[in-house]
Amino acid sequence: MSDRAALLKGIRVWLVFFVVCLVLSGATAFPLVHELRWTESVLRALSVPDLLPGLMEWISRVREGLDTVDAEYPFVLYGTDWLAFAHLVIAVAFYGPYRDPVRNIWVIEFGMIACAGIVPLALVCGPVRGIPFWWSLIDMSFGVFGVLPLYVVRRKIKRLEALGTPAAVAAPAA
Repeated sequence: MSDRAALLKGIRVWLVFFVVCLVLSGATAFPLVHELRWTESVLRALSVPDLLPGLMEWISRVREGLDTVDAEYPFVLYGTDWLAFAHLVIAVAFYGPYRDPVRNIWVIEFGMIACAGIVPLALVCGPVRGIPFWWSLIDMSFGVFGVLPLYVVRRKIKRLEALGTPAAVAAPAA
């Protein structure tokens, strides 16, 4: 396998991994009410209230809030539907770098900027919305962990570019 082919394969594997994570992250925003009920029951079964009472109190509070919103103001949850949709739409954008990484490196850089933006958003909006700091750290970890595969992809694309890639790299036949 040539260096170019190996780099292209590595880029595509990392991109598929990133897109799958982005889609899964988005898809979990649709069934929030049911997820929180399930999460709370699993945590209780695992004796988490005894081990991590702060976590259990937070999960219970969020579940109660979602139950109330679902019962009395279900239209508010429409916002999380749009959040999920946004994840799915952003995932589609990564088809460009999958198909032609060098030409579409800007999508990778956009994704890296978006990941970096998670940190100030969590630090500013978390306290405003009454989110515990330790939960904001969990939210920020999505940006930190999200930027890692994108950084790897960007480095590989730069190496591919240095090899003098053709104007367009055809995607494999579907």
